[in-house]
Amino acid sequence: MTLDLTSRVLFRDGMMIVLDKPSGIAVHAGSHRDDSLMAYLDQLRFGLPDQPHLAHRLDRETSGCLVLGRHRKALARLGTLFSRGLVDKTYWAVTVGSPSAESGLIDAPLTKQDKYRGWKMMTDPKGQPSQTEWKVLGRADRLTWIEAKPLTGRTHQIRVHLASIGCPVAGDSVYGHGVADMDFDRLHLHARSITVPFEYKQPPIIATAPMPDHMQKTFERLGWVSAP
Repeated sequence: MTLDLTSRVLFRDGMMIVLDKPSGIAVHAGSHRDDSLMAYLDQLRFGLPDQPHLAHRLDRETSGCLVLGRHRKALARLGTLFSRGLVDKTYWAVTVGSPSAESGLIDAPLTKQDKYRGWKMMTDPKGQPSQTEWKVLGRADRLTWIEAKPLTGRTHQIRVHLASIGCPVAGDSVYGHGVADMDFDRLHLHARSITVPFEYKQPPIIATAPMPDHMQKTFERLGWVSAP
């Protein structure tokens, strides 16, 4: 696989980079993965002696805004911002199913399903506190365009939370309950924008990721209009 990351940079300064991560590539290498984003980060040195490092994670099939720190000091600052919930993250999803309300808060603790499938999550009153704000931006037939803002950063949080209210993300073969993945061969979850208040008393860094090609037609059905 050949991947040009330099063309996918949404923001860059001396401290951090915001990258438009493509769908279909994991951020970390794993025992069952031949390829990952880590193999390409050397492209993003831009004159510094070391490559940048991930400040947070996105799922393999999720596209959009991914933040990287360019050196140790930047990573420490970003780690503090993410851990304190000071980074504002906005995701766009297409769900199969439509909530009765126009907006809401999902407050459902999450935990790993079992020790053999540690990557898979489920709601559990004894799990870690997990909250996601959401609102409807469009509806068409059985599909819904939802804007989701995770207030916590649990694994697969948005996917599990939306599935828990009967609106699994289109293309989700893990949490789609055999429904959401029937007509979609790829996950329709996009990290649309991110706001990072990196410097105290300075304007925050804001980046927006363009809509991936494989999602455009579906979002257009729901009322999204692409920029000319």
